[in-house]
Amino acid sequence: MHDIVFRGASIVDGTGRPPFTGDVAIDGERIAAVGGKAGPGRREVAAEGLLLTPGWVDVHTHYDGQATWDSMLAPSSWHGTTTILMGNCGVGFAPCRPRDHAALIDLMEGVEDIPGIALAEGLEWDWETFPEFLSALERRKRTIDIGTQMPHHPLRVYVMGERALRHEAATPEDIAVMRKLTEEGLRAGAFGFTTSRTELHKTMTGAHVPGYFAKTEELLGIAEAIKTTGIGAFGMLSDFADEAEEFSWLRDLARETQRPVWFLLTDRLNDPQRWRRLLNGVRAAKADGLPVSAQIAGRPVGLILGLQTSLTPFTAKATFASLAKLDPKERLAKLRDPAIRRAILAEGLSDTLLDIMQPQHRHTATRWDRLYVLGDPPDYEPGAESSIMALAAKAGQSPAEFAYDYLTGANGERLLYFPVTNYVTGDHEPLRAMLTEPGTVVGLGDGGAHCGVICDASVPTFMLTHWARDRHRGERLPLEWVIKRQTQDTAAFFGFTDRGTIAPGLRADLNLIDYAGLRLHAPELAYDLPAGGRRLIQYVDGYRMTTVAGTPVFENGEHTGALPGRLVRSGTAGPR
Repeated sequence: MHDIVFRGASIVDGTGRPPFTGDVAIDGERIAAVGGKAGPGRREVAAEGLLLTPGWVDVHTHYDGQATWDSMLAPSSWHGTTTILMGNCGVGFAPCRPRDHAALIDLMEGVEDIPGIALAEGLEWDWETFPEFLSALERRKRTIDIGTQMPHHPLRVYVMGERALRHEAATPEDIAVMRKLTEEGLRAGAFGFTTSRTELHKTMTGAHVPGYFAKTEELLGIAEAIKTTGIGAFGMLSDFADEAEEFSWLRDLARETQRPVWFLLTDRLNDPQRWRRLLNGVRAAKADGLPVSAQIAGRPVGLILGLQTSLTPFTAKATFASLAKLDPKERLAKLRDPAIRRAILAEGLSDTLLDIMQPQHRHTATRWDRLYVLGDPPDYEPGAESSIMALAAKAGQSPAEFAYDYLTGANGERLLYFPVTNYVTGDHEPLRAMLTEPGTVVGLGDGGAHCGVICDASVPTFMLTHWARDRHRGERLPLEWVIKRQTQDTAAFFGFTDRGTIAPGLRADLNLIDYAGLRLHAPELAYDLPAGGRRLIQYVDGYRMTTVAGTPVFENGEHTGALPGRLVRSGTAGPR
């Protein structure tokens, strides 16, 4: 007698094998049988006509703070994700001395747009070292499993104190301590080490992150911990200002450690060939037997603009900014005042306000050809005909007038979409090319981060609805391949060896999906973080059931109340 049997499902097992019909049986936490006719079950689920897949393994999230106070880990858990990996981009909350709590909150708010007030209220700080942080994570029950990586920036502050914040070079003694602490973190359960070397990542005061100026000797020294332990991957976000130099030390690191090395890759509007050059660097490393990969996004990384989000096309206008602290209803009423409308539309952009905006945010006030109505269901690959420029011309308005009236219309909750990277340009499709490149791994969903301007935790759902089912502006991708990319491939890359495929003996993390009825809703704002902090969330229809370790955690979109999720430590993710 099995615990659960899914009867007659269309099984896509995560290996890339085409769908096949049969039963899947679960005993306890593990898959007992796949295909054919299984024996009786204490619970039998009619799965005819439904898709049965492994649970998604999302390897790029920022739930580092949220995971300490929240058991649900939504919206990722709503979208069939059963394992998340955090500690990305070099940011996190361990190791950390009490005196540096505020500095790390400021760092996370600046880099990942997670409200500082929510972090200050939610974090209990019942840890100091990284192993103690893992123990704190382990004490909470959750809907889904979590794993984490050792982040560079808090490690550097922990070892170097104020010298790290002043961007001083690490001494050999500093590097030795960072290497020792990283080794301790890896042996305690970290899945790797991450850092960030990009102009895009700054604190709330505009300062570069602590590891931005770290010399390659420091990074290579810390990576000795990965070599010594044989555990984990080395991950990095870089501007690749000097592409040859960056690839040189990344290749050295991969050669010395013989462990996976990855960097984040997107296209860039101001350098449309950059992604091709960097992929060529990955291909060259692979050809030389070096384990270098690029982590890529599953859809364009786009900013969501609305009156209640962090950004609008009018954010850099003084009159608009003067209304920012009003109650949303009062603010909407003011914005609908004809006199205020005329004043905002007539004003130029404030240099002072532009100076505090991210470079990519500035385009939202000028590139009307790149700004689109998001819609419901949201369109993440819009055509030129739905740009604000085109819609305004059709309506006989200026783009600014059209955008203003659209945002202030209805109930004031409409949204616009500005794809910053990975958007189709010219006669080629950079995102599709990156997705189909063998040397890439799918990630960059950023669940838990960019709370007021991005909501990409839904990317695993989007991969199915857009790339495999609905895409109408270009070639689609095979369903079994799309599923493999975010199950077996992501799990194997980081060493989650007991999940990612539907096979006997593996962990019973599964999704039962009404594939035809799978539908993303438009993002919306919730004020449910600690201290009433704001974040974008995104609902979905079509997940009939999600199981974690053989326990149903969601059925027909409703949480069952079960919390079987746990902290996964590196080296312990194999069959038990």
